[in-house]
Amino acid sequence: MEATYIDHSGSDLTVVNAARVSFSKESSWEFTNEWVETPYGTAIDQRRSLKASDERLIKYLARHNHWTPFGHPSITLRERVPIFVARQRFKHVVGFVYNEVSRRYVDDTPEFYTPDVWRARAENRKQGSSDEPLDQVLYQRMHGDRTITESVERLNEHALTLYKDMLDHGVAPEQARMVLPQSMYSEYYVTGSLAAFARAYNLRSDDHAQQEIQDLAIHWDTIIRPLFPVSWAALVDKETN
Repeated sequence: MEATYIDHSGSDLTVVNAARVSFSKESSWEFTNEWVETPYGTAIDQRRSLKASDERLIKYLARHNHWTPFGHPSITLRERVPIFVARQRFKHVVGFVYNEVSRRYVDDTPEFYTPDVWRARAENRKQGSSDEPLDQVLYQRMHGDRTITESVERLNEHALTLYKDMLDHGVAPEQARMVLPQSMYSEYYVTGSLAAFARAYNLRSDDHAQQEIQDLAIHWDTIIRPLFPVSWAALVDKETN
């Protein structure tokens, strides 16, 4: 699972001022100067931070679910995930827009995702998987000592061969794509508000979420936390509030 930073707008101060405008107020950054060593000698490094009162305001907004101030900043990412993960990702609609690679227009050779570990089906809930890897002994006995990964790779190779053969014989890409497995990687641009990303992260980083989308959520956290450190912590770190 991959997520790459493209762009963002706003900052923690944007959240603060979106809230303070209700009272026709506006806040500003606090600046501090620190002496730092550089390759050229000692220099002043000016750093900006929120005022303590503004940090408290952000925490208050998050704690009481006043989400609209967090709707003004936005983040744009390019994500690369297999189709079955993308379909889960696209369930997050409110506050997001997506533009995905279309195999109506491109017919380059697709790539496929294969997990490192096959997880066993969970016995204590209707969906999801257990924390234990699947014991493949019985499967291998029934399939000539072939592993599940080897079977999947064989299926992908067959699908890819059929796909290319259909294209070579003039089948339109928009129809030929129907034979490609859900393990095929797709890519898309996604832009969402800070509030929308936080909602998605809180759901998809949960232990009950599918492991593959939990892995994607880790990328969101890595990218967004440095951009909006106070707001992101207030929205997703339970101990912060």
